Amino acid sequence: MNRRMMIAAVFAAASMGLSAQKPMTAPAGGKAISNELIGIFFEDINNSADGGLYAELLQNGSFEFSPSDRDGWGPGTAWKMIRPGHSLGNLLIRSENPVHPNNATYMRLHTERVKEYFDYKGWKGFGLQNDGFDGISVKAGEKYDFSAFMRNVNGGAKKVRVALVEQPQGWPPREPKLLAEAVIDVNDNSWKKYEAVLTPESTCQKASLQILVLNTGDMDIDVVSLMPEDTYKGHGLRKDLAQALADLQPKFLRFPGGCVVHGGGDGFWNTYRWKTTIGPKETRRQLKNTWGYHQSCALGYYEYFQFCEDLGMEPVPILPSGVSCQGANGGWNMWPTQAQDVVPMSEMDEWVAEAIDLIEWANGDPAKNKWAKMRADQGHPKPFNLKYLGIGNEEKISPEFIERFKYIYERVTKAHPEIVIVGTAGPGSHAGNPDYEAGWKLADELGMPILDEHYYEPNDFFLNKRQYDNYPRGKKTKVYLGEYAAKDKKLIDALAEGLYLLHVERNADVVTMTSYAPLFARKDGTQWNPDLIYYDNERPFLTCSYYVQQMFGQSSGNYYYGDCVKFQGDAANVIQPMENVHYGQSVILNTKTRQLFVKVVNATSQVKFANVNLGRFQLTKEGKKTVLAGNPYDENNFEKQPIAPKTEMITPQQKFTLDVAPYSMVMLQYQL
Repeated sequence: MNRRMMIAAVFAAASMGLSAQKPMTAPAGGKAISNELIGIFFEDINNSADGGLYAELLQNGSFEFSPSDRDGWGPGTAWKMIRPGHSLGNLLIRSENPVHPNNATYMRLHTERVKEYFDYKGWKGFGLQNDGFDGISVKAGEKYDFSAFMRNVNGGAKKVRVALVEQPQGWPPREPKLLAEAVIDVNDNSWKKYEAVLTPESTCQKASLQILVLNTGDMDIDVVSLMPEDTYKGHGLRKDLAQALADLQPKFLRFPGGCVVHGGGDGFWNTYRWKTTIGPKETRRQLKNTWGYHQSCALGYYEYFQFCEDLGMEPVPILPSGVSCQGANGGWNMWPTQAQDVVPMSEMDEWVAEAIDLIEWANGDPAKNKWAKMRADQGHPKPFNLKYLGIGNEEKISPEFIERFKYIYERVTKAHPEIVIVGTAGPGSHAGNPDYEAGWKLADELGMPILDEHYYEPNDFFLNKRQYDNYPRGKKTKVYLGEYAAKDKKLIDALAEGLYLLHVERNADVVTMTSYAPLFARKDGTQWNPDLIYYDNERPFLTCSYYVQQMFGQSSGNYYYGDCVKFQGDAANVIQPMENVHYGQSVILNTKTRQLFVKVVNATSQVKFANVNLGRFQLTKEGKKTVLAGNPYDENNFEKQPIAPKTEMITPQQKFTLDVAPYSMVMLQYQL
């Protein structure tokens, strides 16, 4: 076991006993702050759901892709016709008598002749092949669950060969290498779900799934799926990506967007409606994705809530406000003069019900409420204990938005006063922005609990600005910084974000939650940069910003101390971080877990010397020091990952000087 593993093991063992410890009383001099400051925000952008966090290995398994998603796409996208041995047949796209009206399109396989050709010994049949998302990555000995709805239309019972194969390269054509196979008997003339388990004999990063009908006649197929059995806690999420999120130790999850919430302005027909994303996968209504592709909604509201439960996060679902995204269909080019599409006020009760029914689905008694019964029927009889509910996502704060937001807000809070409503301050949440000003005016008028601010800026903003120092205290409305990031992914950008988060911690009596955005980005499928975690089929690639977020997530607490760390050379009464100063500090105490954290960021080219005085805390146990440092213009990417935190054990001292290297972040952790 190397030293880093030993350090991790020591602190893992210590953390196992945290819940058994008695909470401590905070020493004098601290300020009570939010203990839910660091969370995550998931939006299906950059192909981050299908082919990403959701572990499904097949693309377009339900044949629901269409030109509405992207020019040139259709039900056959991601599929190809195959006929080894020169078998004959054709494919027909059908929609009559589907598996479910929400999943209307399926494929009919008409097989005329099944023949074995000498170059493909043992390979015959007519059917389909799916290569997944840039290939299907499978591992030797792992189990993969195949399922599909099939229906024998005419002719005798059908034998269907399902095979994972590795395609040969070069010329002449040769038979594929068989990795795993199963034969399914399809004899029912009504839709029926068929299942098989495929266990590859060897590892392959670019496998294909083949479905071959071995008898003549017609057969229908739909809702085809290939899922690894080994998913995160058995709940259908890709294990390595979910673990990367778990390692952030987030306190909440905001979902499903982002601009995805209101359908990107394609029309209210394309608005994300949570009710069509629960229940069996074959009953869910699939959507055009705002970011130019297709979303199956197999990762839906049930899976989001379940993931929150798995990670101990508060769910923060965001519902549409009856107003479209003002930036869609070229709208940003007309900003700020373009009009919003709005739901007529005569139809707004439907959108109120969207919110109230969600609360009942999440928290209600299955014996008393039909929505709660649906939750129980899906496998979760206990309530999810929903606390937060967001209405709207950075819409322009127009008179039309204000009217509709008020309509929803007043009725939801009357029906469920226990729910904390999160509003929106519009795009560009800085003083002087008209939407920001109007959003805060509305929040003050309603006494809104939390207002969601968004901004993406160059690293200079995060290095130099400290806007929350000037926010008035005593207001009922708290801040949720729901989307933010420096506009690049180099170490200096991550340090700028870290310096800004020190400022947020200093003001965490006003700022109650934050979440970096966007969260995920697929290699060769990215619409927005930068992102926190990049990935391909094999592994995630963690950015410098990821490690900064991780250190802040690991160091959450409920008391802030600003006077324990002083930088040499600063005036005696200066408490960092200040505007236009590129170094800073914070000390956080978690009274529940009895943990103390000291964080220092140095985004300058000079060594900084910090005098640390922890005399008010009882330090008796060995601590841990984590350092993130490097060349400020290096970044982690698919080719190289030069930046990663390093850890070591440290002897507890109540007074000492900390040498902080140029372009670095240091975190000290103690168990009290």
